[in-house]
Amino acid sequence: MSPIAILITIAAYFVILFTISYIAGRKADNEGFFVGNRKSTWYVVAFAMIGSSISGVTFVSVPGMVAASGFSYLQMVLGFVAGQIIIAFVLIPLFYRMNLVSIYEYLENRFGISSYKTGAWFFFISKMLGAAVRLFLVCLTLQLLVFEPFHLPFILNVIITVALVWLYTFRGGVKSLIWTDSLKTFCLVVSVVLCIYYIASDLNLGFGSMIATISENDFSRMFFFDDVNDKRYFFKQFLAGVFTMIAMTGLDQDMMQRNLSCKNFKDSQKNMITSGISQFFVILLFLMLGVLLYIFTARQGIENPEKSDELFPMIATGDYFPAIVGVLFIIGLISAAYSAAGSALTALTTSFTVDILGAKNKAENELVKIRKRVHIGMAVTMGVVIFVFNLLNNTSVIDAVYILASYTYGPILGLFAFGIFTKKQVRDKYIPWVAIASPILCFILQKNSERWFNGYQFSYELLIFNALFTFIGLCLLIKKSK
Repeated sequence: MSPIAILITIAAYFVILFTISYIAGRKADNEGFFVGNRKSTWYVVAFAMIGSSISGVTFVSVPGMVAASGFSYLQMVLGFVAGQIIIAFVLIPLFYRMNLVSIYEYLENRFGISSYKTGAWFFFISKMLGAAVRLFLVCLTLQLLVFEPFHLPFILNVIITVALVWLYTFRGGVKSLIWTDSLKTFCLVVSVVLCIYYIASDLNLGFGSMIATISENDFSRMFFFDDVNDKRYFFKQFLAGVFTMIAMTGLDQDMMQRNLSCKNFKDSQKNMITSGISQFFVILLFLMLGVLLYIFTARQGIENPEKSDELFPMIATGDYFPAIVGVLFIIGLISAAYSAAGSALTALTTSFTVDILGAKNKAENELVKIRKRVHIGMAVTMGVVIFVFNLLNNTSVIDAVYILASYTYGPILGLFAFGIFTKKQVRDKYIPWVAIASPILCFILQKNSERWFNGYQFSYELLIFNALFTFIGLCLLIKKSK
């Protein structure tokens, strides 16, 4: 697929995207930017949430990871579904009852200002790094397919990519994101389904024979119960999925902004459960695509790339299939990537404005000015972080996202768990030190686990221990009753 064809595809997609963004956000005020005026229809939000939860990392990395991990990722996705049910019936009623704009306002009400700022700063670091990692992968793909053929530098790639994200979110925020994410979900699902169809057709597989071929392949093994030291061990993956979902969705301003835009908590609960179940089947499609890609390369005698992340881009944009497959890949990748980055930029703007700057109670006109300046600042910061990732030259992206989450979301999870499940008051001013100490302890634990625990390797379940250390630290700070 030529660079010109890729550019035309991206341009056509963005014309549609900007049109929807303009129509949805043209009358948005600050409440519309932050929480969509709490008028969003639940099934529209649920459909949009599928696209927002499937990032460019998933689109590129998941098909390639089946060679090393099989379908073991679905164990974690089952945990995601369980986690979303917990969010729906524990967190959502609480947040609606308190009428929150930023979910970290709960920490101020429960503990005090230090806890509030700690939660907001940890979210800021988590989301900025996570969003930058995801967008970094897209920039790498675009560099390979578009910018390198024209001999254009990576920094120009980053500037254009981040500028596009800023442009379609600066006006309407959440109000625009609900509708643009719906477009992205549609593009993403259609693209992966049609890619599966074209590859299966080239392999002369009908629907029944395709399912049989995939299920008989060694890469399609889903459950791993035999070795507790294996990173794919079921209970490691499942429990990590539960707590990762609670932390990265239920305690994440980015994802909860959409849920809090529903008319009431009952509608928000319907949205959470529906999108959680749908996500399982969408991830399954990506894994099925991965098996078909490896079967195709084996039959054609194509050498697999050193990095599994490059498998899908290499096949989709090569000359192996009709041009429509490459077009669908580009649309799906752009849809997934810009969905995640756009929502992250909106959430970072909201949290920094409301939580860190404390500008919520300012006059409407002044708040608009502050919000717009913050929005630009967040875009610039994201671009700088992406450029730094490129200098570090590490493309194991899906692992990087969840490892970062284990370290940065753990203290947030521990704070909320202590606040919800106990009635104790703590010495608020010492909470930042507990939140900093917990990831440090986790890092020491991870580096020494094989030596200390007879070969045991920590995976994404490190998040649970991080939250546990925070919880224990809070117990040590409990105020004695007078």
